[in-house]
Amino acid sequence: MITTRKNRELKEFNSFGISAKASEFIEFDCKEDLKEIFESIGDKKWEVISGGNNILFASNWDGVLIHPTMRSINTISESDTDVVVKVDGALEWDDFVNWCTDRELWGAENLTLIPGYVGAAPVQNIGAYGTEVKDIIESVEMFCVESRKFLTLHNSHCQFGYRDSVFKGLLKHAVIITAVTFRVSKVANPQINYGDLKLKVEELGGATIKNIQNAIIEIRESKLPDPKITGNVGSFFKNPVVEHHVAEQLKNKYPDMPVYITPEGSKIPAGWLIEKAGWKGSKDGNVGIDPRQALVVINLGGATGEEILKFAHTIQKDLKSKFEIEIEMEVNTL
Repeated sequence: MITTRKNRELKEFNSFGISAKASEFIEFDCKEDLKEIFESIGDKKWEVISGGNNILFASNWDGVLIHPTMRSINTISESDTDVVVKVDGALEWDDFVNWCTDRELWGAENLTLIPGYVGAAPVQNIGAYGTEVKDIIESVEMFCVESRKFLTLHNSHCQFGYRDSVFKGLLKHAVIITAVTFRVSKVANPQINYGDLKLKVEELGGATIKNIQNAIIEIRESKLPDPKITGNVGSFFKNPVVEHHVAEQLKNKYPDMPVYITPEGSKIPAGWLIEKAGWKGSKDGNVGIDPRQALVVINLGGATGEEILKFAHTIQKDLKSKFEIEIEMEVNTL
């Protein structure tokens, strides 16, 4: 079923809690509805909005916002070692993680408590505590806007990178993700050698799947503000990846700077750079940086998207000046 509303208030559809309106807001509960929706909207500009957990409305949206509501999980196949499941794109990501951990199916547990919908997970290639969602994605089902057909893209063709994928590049605005197929494991495979996770897991009694999940929940809740209380989108900036010699030069100047070697280059925590530059806990009007986690830009109450963007750009310029490193925003601006 398709439901259309004009001048829809969007405060409940973005975790920054910003007040904005969409000229047209369309909800649908069946993937086949997309064919009818795109026949009707014609040349109007459009965007898909799911949980709004990685969106910043810089102003009112004078186009069409398309909101899916399908939330099923279906087992496709099962063997002695793994299970393949197809998950609708509008299911809350953490509901899928809980579905896996309740059945002791490994692979998603480190990604617990990441806000958003399943359909957004491959777009950002969400990651946490040394794992990324690409590690368990089998394929992505998508609706092709131009052809009005549904196609399935295998993992190997998704061009996954650090917080990146083909859905942010070549296929941006060309497709809409309707479902994701995951391969999760029956075989225990704890990944806990990241940050303070191993110590917390040991405190809870060892590397069971639930202990890992609960440890991450404790850590995240202690470090990150609840968007239901303080508007935020989690990590606002990407961790910059620089050439190894650039990281070495900075490391010589700042011996306490963490550096993580990756196939793409040396990854430097953006939170460390922001804190080192003195921004952690800072405020500017209705916008600030969380005092516990320097990566998190927060709405202190009544902030506009324009105010948040201005604040973020100021930080970017300051870090460029101090460290000669450019940090990119992880949030999508509309």
